[in-house]
Amino acid sequence: MESADVRADIPILEEVIYLDAASTGPTPRPVVEAMCDYFYNYNTNTGRGAYSLAIKTTQKMQEARQKVANFVNASPEEIIFTKNTTEAINIVASGLSFQKGDSVVVPNIEHHSNFLPWLNLKNKGVNVKVVKADANGILDPGVLEDAVDETTKLITITHISNALGSVQDIYEIGKIAEDHNSMYLIDAAQSIGHMEIDVQKTKAHFIAFPGHKGTLGPVGTGFLYANLEEAQQLEPVNLGGGTVVDVSEEGYELEDIPARFEGGTANIAGFIGLGASIDYINRIGLDKIEKHGVKLTSELYQGLSSLENVTCYGDPQNIYGIVSFNINNMHPHDVAKILDEVGNIGVRSGHHCAIPALKHIGAYQQGGTVRASLHYYNNLEDIQALVQTVQEIATTFGA
Repeated sequence: MESADVRADIPILEEVIYLDAASTGPTPRPVVEAMCDYFYNYNTNTGRGAYSLAIKTTQKMQEARQKVANFVNASPEEIIFTKNTTEAINIVASGLSFQKGDSVVVPNIEHHSNFLPWLNLKNKGVNVKVVKADANGILDPGVLEDAVDETTKLITITHISNALGSVQDIYEIGKIAEDHNSMYLIDAAQSIGHMEIDVQKTKAHFIAFPGHKGTLGPVGTGFLYANLEEAQQLEPVNLGGGTVVDVSEEGYELEDIPARFEGGTANIAGFIGLGASIDYINRIGLDKIEKHGVKLTSELYQGLSSLENVTCYGDPQNIYGIVSFNINNMHPHDVAKILDEVGNIGVRSGHHCAIPALKHIGAYQQGGTVRASLHYYNNLEDIQALVQTVQEIATTFGA
């Protein structure tokens, strides 16, 4: 599939230049149709009945889990369905048995979802060691390793910064975690669906994924890869229907993994749609998506950084899919609003749920940044339209 084919499958692209993929990827027709098929033809619960429709629903959910597992080179038992990346991270932060004196190592440029759950562990006496990235938001693995010691229970890092687009060396950090016998969690919110992620190669014990960003799946979906050995150490925090095999007045017996972590009725249509979105991404090809993204990211950074009164953030040699920028003396929200009104261009503005990262690069006091983020459905014309409109705004209002 070519970029134009994907654009034709996403109706909203007829109305807007959509450059907010880092927040949510628009859902292609085949994904919506898979969800509609569920609602129209077998809208029942999973594992709750022996009749044919319930059996079909259960099978479709199993197929979706298998598709997700194949996509990241895991086994289906290692895939825990969640409603988003945030929930996936919190399953680990709340489920692992952290003791007073344990430590967690985390960079200072994380999304709040991979920062707040660890800061919250301070209430248990856990030491949270925050390591600093460089001025471009790139973490030197050696700096991280210097913070690791015998108390380190877990190392965590985001693959691609949602605020800056900086790409971290998750493979080298995986080796560090292995050498120090530490658990390792990756936030892959901005890389899944854009490039290959083989969970085995990362050496990670846990990886948190969204379903609604790079894979172009429905909102309200995500998943946690949890290595089976380490998953046994997690205490479920959402107990209820579907999580147990037996209950008495004295106690209960948990279901096998992953069911013990998936209490209550799931977003069935959403996960069936997620399976369809994985099929869709596979039809395009991850290699093709990544090459397209590299090209457009470079064009976007070069175009914006060449403009007078415009500041771009990050190292252009080490960002992917995201370019954050500001126009001198303009609040990013104002810039985003004008882009929408003048150019019908949708971008994100503000702190991007990454306040420490914005403070680190010196953009916090300005109100954050304007963030343009792209995917395979974007084309060179989208990039040129953004650059041209930003130039007009900077010429008129910048100083």
